[in-house]
Amino acid sequence: MAKPKYQKKIKLSKANRRTRWAPFWVVLKKFGAGKKAHPSAVTHVKRHWRRTKLKIKPRRQRKQHLG
Repeated sequence: MAKPKYQKKIKLSKANRRTRWAPFWVVLKKFGAGKKAHPSAVTHVKRHWRRTKLKIKPRRQRKQHLG
């Protein structure tokens, strides 16, 4: 029964790739040399453990009948 959790971890890792921080030179290019900004300000998808959830549904499983 470990398969559904594994699929969830795959989805979580894919979502995590979308929230990676931008390289530092992108910050310099966007905000200028004098501005100090965090690289996550440039990323497309912003995520926080409390603010936004991923809404990953569990996979459908075949019903296990008794006997």
